[in-house]
Amino acid sequence: ILVCRTEQPLTDDMRRKLALFCNVDRNSVIQALDVDSIYAVPLELQKEHADTTVLKKLELPSDHPINLNKWHQFLDKVRNPQYEVHIGLVGKYIELQDAYKSIHEAFIHGGAANNCKVVVEAIHSEYIDEHNVAQKLGHLHGVLVAPGFGNRGIEGKIEAIKYVRENGIPFFGICLGMQCAVIEFARNILNMKGAHSTEMAPDTAYPVIDMMEEQKKIKNKGGTMRLGAYRCDLKENSLALSLYKSEHISERHRHRYEFNNKYMEQFEKAGMIATGKNPDNGLVEIVEIPSHPYFIGVQFHPELKSTVYSPQPLFVGFVAAGLKYKESRKQTR
Repeated sequence: ILVCRTEQPLTDDMRRKLALFCNVDRNSVIQALDVDSIYAVPLELQKEHADTTVLKKLELPSDHPINLNKWHQFLDKVRNPQYEVHIGLVGKYIELQDAYKSIHEAFIHGGAANNCKVVVEAIHSEYIDEHNVAQKLGHLHGVLVAPGFGNRGIEGKIEAIKYVRENGIPFFGICLGMQCAVIEFARNILNMKGAHSTEMAPDTAYPVIDMMEEQKKIKNKGGTMRLGAYRCDLKENSLALSLYKSEHISERHRHRYEFNNKYMEQFEKAGMIATGKNPDNGLVEIVEIPSHPYFIGVQFHPELKSTVYSPQPLFVGFVAAGLKYKESRKQTR
């Protein structure tokens, strides 16, 4: 099978010549026209009968047509959304948005589930401070603080989280974003001056984020992070449970550092609750602030499991919270 990427439709003469010189059947020359969305590609390939051609080549049954109605409905919502929200993506790799590709796609999935276009505004955390944070974030309907490694841009992430926490703007933190939320809460609510992660400040007096115990013995760091899917049990009456609609979930990980459980009691008394934990080792997977309109941070990477047919629940819920916040701002003006 020859799949030809093209800006213009292939003529019959072109198809015959390609088939002749590439030694394939005429019906096995498939055009792949440029489209407005990557999600339109499967539908275009079906028009070219690429699906049945593959099945015939593999001598598999092809008498039952594939039902892509749900895919058509999804694409229609992507192309013709009823609503629109603006979400800030606060990160340190803003010059390389491919670093956040899975997050962008999960926003498309979560947006379509809400019949909503998500306009993602990339905001460099290295250039956020207390003097400009309102100008950078004040117009947004939600803020996602992204994953990452290292010290660069950390204080900007923490400043962004402080602003959205104090102003009731929907917040979603992933991996390092969740850890920054813990650090911000420790500093500004628990008055732990200088609280930090031992990744950035090994000698901090308040290591509210610390290296996982099994990671402390590892000397050669290459490919040794906590990777892959792990179980997580969700707390009753939590935001996470209302979104997942299941008490037991499994999500993918990529990290070395975790919430330091010796501070758990202080955090929960002050209002930040651990609503998701690994049942085997007690690792805190999810934190929430129930008194906030929408505030959730997760240690895992939910964006990695989002699909067209199964949009990730946390992204669906976050987009919905952004829509609700947008509407509430209209009503208060």
